[in-house]
Formats: sequence, structure tokens, C-alpha cells
Amino acid sequence: MRFTTLFLSLFFAFSANAEITASLKKIVSSYKIPEDRLGLYAIDLSQPNHPVLLNINGEKNMTPASLSKIFTATAVLRKFNPTDKFETQIVSTAKREGDVLKGPIYLVGGGDPGFVSETMWLLVNEFVRTGIKQVSDVVVDESAFDNVRYDESRDPERNDRAYDAPIGAMSFNWNSINVYVRPSAPGKAPTVFLDPEMKGWKISNRATTSKSGSKADIRVTRGDDNMIFIDGKIPQEVPEVVVYKSITEPASWSGEALRSFLSHRGITVTGAVKTGKAPADAEVLAKIKGEPVDHLVTDMMKFSNNFVAEMLTKNLAATSGKKPAHLDDGVGIIRDTLIEMGLKKDRFTFVNPSGLSRKNSFKPADLAFVLAENYKNFSYAPEYLTALPLAGEDGTLKSRFKKSNAVGWIRAKTGHLHGVAGLAGYAGQKEGGARVFAFIFNGPEEQGDLARRLFDALAAELVQ
Repeated sequence: MRFTTLFLSLFFAFSANAEITASLKKIVSSYKIPEDRLGLYAIDLSQPNHPVLLNINGEKNMTPASLSKIFTATAVLRKFNPTDKFETQIVSTAKREGDVLKGPIYLVGGGDPGFVSETMWLLVNEFVRTGIKQVSDVVVDESAFDNVRYDESRDPERNDRAYDAPIGAMSFNWNSINVYVRPSAPGKAPTVFLDPEMKGWKISNRATTSKSGSKADIRVTRGDDNMIFIDGKIPQEVPEVVVYKSITEPASWSGEALRSFLSHRGITVTGAVKTGKAPADAEVLAKIKGEPVDHLVTDMMKFSNNFVAEMLTKNLAATSGKKPAHLDDGVGIIRDTLIEMGLKKDRFTFVNPSGLSRKNSFKPADLAFVLAENYKNFSYAPEYLTALPLAGEDGTLKSRFKKSNAVGWIRAKTGHLHGVAGLAGYAGQKEGGARVFAFIFNGPEEQGDLARRLFDALAAELVQ
């Protein structure tokens, strides 16, 4: 009797698998994208032996773009505890006379990728409680990492967008400045705000406010001399526009931010912002720990944050004890993690943790394998799943899947480069369990949007 029951359950599972496979292949056919441009792989975790539901070029090496962060997040969550935090300090060896510190303070970066205005404010609040009202210089110590701002594994073409922000052990606000453009009276220049307001940053506002219209056409560029140029038009009745621009020098950016925040609390810096190494015997005057690692991984995955990916990778390198930390060493730890999990080293190429490189190369089947292993590892699976964008709800999937049954049931990472599109993650099953998928397109840029629509349709079909 038990044999008959087992036979029937296997028969029905096989029939159901064949049905979903046929449905998925029909969807692929309907989009008319040449199959040699696609890598599609899906398995069912809720069934024994994880049967393959779709395999079109699953063993083909392809450029994954930001799907690379799937591997980076895996290594970070396996190497660190989810609750680990990175610390930033203000230290000094200077003598104090009353409320005057007769020398510099050092801002010591601990590689926290989540050190933002709120964190700086808390750090300064603690410093305020020392009673010090005046210091000479602010010296930024970024010696925990090397001074390579843009690793050679990145695409060599630089731009001023926030996704291409430089890296430093002492970084602030993701090494990006927020530019807010708000309409004023028709024919007048819009009002522009920089956040945070920083010494040395200037605005060239050449834009105008129009009387009518429903959409802003605002262009923001950053000059090499920290000049922000505003061009275009913004209708009077539309909401403000925000644009994020990368900065160029993390150390001076962070040091000037500290000077500004100190000034707001009545503390004067009489000298300059410099770089240097804090003396080993310096006294800690204030310190702050940032968000835990699992929150940082969420920032990286939800918004595909390249800056956080590379900062976390340098923190991986720092775990080896070598100083300063180099990105290559962190990338090596990620590669070793994948090999420890069961991938063969000759099956993939991994040189950049954010995916800002066309040298990264993976097989969709291997992406699915890593996702499946992460799903089963209780020590970090909850944090990993939570970090992924949720279909129709947040992150890079907020505006996708809106008209499907998949809202809230797909957790997946997106990938995009010129001529590359990707989607990989989990499709939840309403009776329990999940299906894993890894979809990649490498081909003409004009087919990228079509490929993304195909991936959304396939992922939605996997939700049952």
C-alpha cells in the first residue's frame, strides 16, 4: 500500500513538473528572443532531488552584471555574524586646556559602508559630551583600506552617478551627494538644495521653472571642482526632483562633513581637513558602531548598491589580518567561499563583487545552486531572504510584477549592464516551499527590456 502511495505521489509530481516545464517553454517561445542569448534555469526546492523545471543554456557561461552580488552577499553572511558592526572613532593625542584641544582630532574609518548623516550626528553628539569647544585640524585616517578608489576590475569608464562612487575606509553617505531641485515661479530658476551642505561645493543653476507640464526634464552633472550644474526645465506644479551624484575624494568629503557637523554643535575647527594615520596611543574621544552586517547586505541587495558591495568585500579582506585591506583579497575570499560550497573553480570567473565588470562569468545553473544552498542554511537564510528585493513592494522590484499574482511572492536580485539583463532568486509556493530560478540575457541592448518582461513572466509562472 505504501509503495502504491509513493508511486502515485511521484507520478503526480512528475506530471505537474512536466506541465510547468511546458508552460515555461511556451512563455519563452512567445517572446521570440533567440535562445542563444538566454540562460534560463529553474528548480523546485519543495520536491526531493530538486527537479529541474527549466533548462535553456543553464550550463552556458554568461555575463551576470549585478547578479554577482548574490555571491558577494553569500560570502559576507557566511563570514560575518549578522549582528557584526563596523566602528568609526574620533581620537586624539593632543593636550587639553579648558575647552580647547591644543591639536588635531583624528577621524578613524573602520570601513563602515553605512556611515551616513544620522551616524555622524550620533558620533558628534558623543564628542560634544567631552566639553571640547575647539580643535585645530581634522585628520582623516583611512588606513584600514588601501587607497584604490576605483578597482581596476570595474568598468574603466568613470561617470558622476552614485552607482560609480569611490571607495575608502572612511566614507560618508555612500560617497554621494543628494541634489534636490524644487520648482519656483514660472520663468525663474528652480531652488536647489545640496544634502548635506558642504564647504567647497558650488551650484551653477541654469535651469528654469515652466508654467505648465507634468514631468520634469532636469539634468544634473558634477564638475571636477565640486561644481554642480543644473540644466533643463521643471514644471511649477510637479514635486521636487532628487538626483544622486558621486563625490571624488572620500577622505576630504568625510572630514569636511565632520567639520560641518561639529560647527552645528558649536565646536570650531580652526585649521584644515587633512589625511594621516592616528597614533597608536591616541585616546578615544567618541566612537559609534554602524548598522549590523545583515542591514548592510540588505542595502546592497535591495538597491543593488555597488559602493556597499565593494566596501563589504574590503571588510572581508580585512578579516585575514592583512593591512591595509585590498579588494583582490576580499574577492579571493568570495571565490573560495563558492568553491567550499561545491562550485568547481573552472566553472566561473569572479573578479568584481558588485558586477560592474564584463569579466564576471557564471552559469545560470551555478547561480541556482548557490541560491538553493543559501535557502537551506539556517544560520543566515532568514537574513539572506530578507535582503532580496520583494516583487511589487520594494527595492529594484518595487515597480515590477504589479499586475501579476507574484506581488510579495518573488524575492530576487536584478542585474543590468548595457546588453545584459538578469533576474535570479526565489518564487514562493503558497502551500510551502520555494522554487529557485536564474535568468540571464546577453545580447543587443534594444532587447534588454523585452528580456526583463520575459523574466518577470517566467518568475510569475513559477509562483503556485
